[in-house]
Amino acid sequence: MSYGFGASIVIIGALFKIIHFEIGPLTGNVMLTLGLVTEAIVFAISAFEPVDDDLDWSLVYPELAGGASSSKKEQPKDAEGLLSKKLDNLLKEAKIDAELMASLGDSIKNFEGAAKGISPTVDSIAATKKYGEELSLAAAQMESLNSLYKVQLDSVNRQAAINEEAVENATKLKEQMQSLASNLSSLNGVYGGMLSAMNRN
Repeated sequence: MSYGFGASIVIIGALFKIIHFEIGPLTGNVMLTLGLVTEAIVFAISAFEPVDDDLDWSLVYPELAGGASSSKKEQPKDAEGLLSKKLDNLLKEAKIDAELMASLGDSIKNFEGAAKGISPTVDSIAATKKYGEELSLAAAQMESLNSLYKVQLDSVNRQAAINEEAVENATKLKEQMQSLASNLSSLNGVYGGMLSAMNRN
């Protein structure tokens, strides 16, 4: 109780000091000093407290009891026997016997065999996944080639249309040139006739 009261006064004094809190004459310095002096008195008084006697653990654990050398030699054997009996009883209560342990060992071996059998399946799944990825890549490349072919085909079609238009324009130009040549011939004839008429006059 005295330890608790002393520690409480010290904590309150530290709080007063930290937050600079005051209640009349009770300041942080006063409360902290009062708490530390109280703790010092409590610890000084506790130095004179009588020491408690050690407990006799041999009453609870007989193995710890002292005795003659012959009894010391026999006690570990008895303790080992008791521990062995307790373990046997626990195993019987839990229905753990040699048959169960053998069954557990067989189960572990079967699991190991199953794990080894799963390994090729895992490899096959990985190979199938890789094959699928390669097929997807090939499909993407084929799609790119198809797009390129379509672009080239469109370009060829446009070029053919341009060529056809150029041929039509050339034909029209040829016809116009022929018409122009014919008109020029007619004009030359008319001009020649006019010159002849002028020379006669």
